[in-house]
Amino acid sequence: MRSGAKKKDLDLVRVPGAFEIPLAARKLAETKKYDAIVCLGCLLRGDTAHYDVIVNEVTRGIGQSAQETGVPHAFGVLTCETLEQAIDRAGLKMGNKGFEAALAAVEMASLREAISRRASAISKKKQVPRSARNDKSEKWNDKSKKRNDKSLGRSSSMRSAGPKTKRK
Repeated sequence: MRSGAKKKDLDLVRVPGAFEIPLAARKLAETKKYDAIVCLGCLLRGDTAHYDVIVNEVTRGIGQSAQETGVPHAFGVLTCETLEQAIDRAGLKMGNKGFEAALAAVEMASLREAISRRASAISKKKQVPRSARNDKSEKWNDKSKKRNDKSLGRSSSMRSAGPKTKRK
């Protein structure tokens, strides 16, 4: 709400446990109705290795969902040793990790939109084929390649990539 979002534009989805966060986040992202997903939860360490397995899977799942759907996912899942530490990190002594995750989601959604606008503007520009350009970039590139080859102790005939051109 501080960032300008309206309460009616936000959806709160509750899941039974942290392990279910990635699936819920992915399903929401796949609808393409959301600019970003904020994943909030808390995992408290117990006496078994179960904690480590869940932490790793939740982290991997949220990241994978973001990468595969293209919708930013903010990671606000607390991984704490004790309940007291979790309460402190959720907004008392050590900042508010949920608020920080929400801000990250807003920033990533804005960045994604800006990149999309820029890419759209670039694709609308008419591309001029290299052969039709009237500039010296090709000759400069040849000189640059020759200089790089010499600095690496190779002759220009040892290059394996690039078109063969006449040298003057």
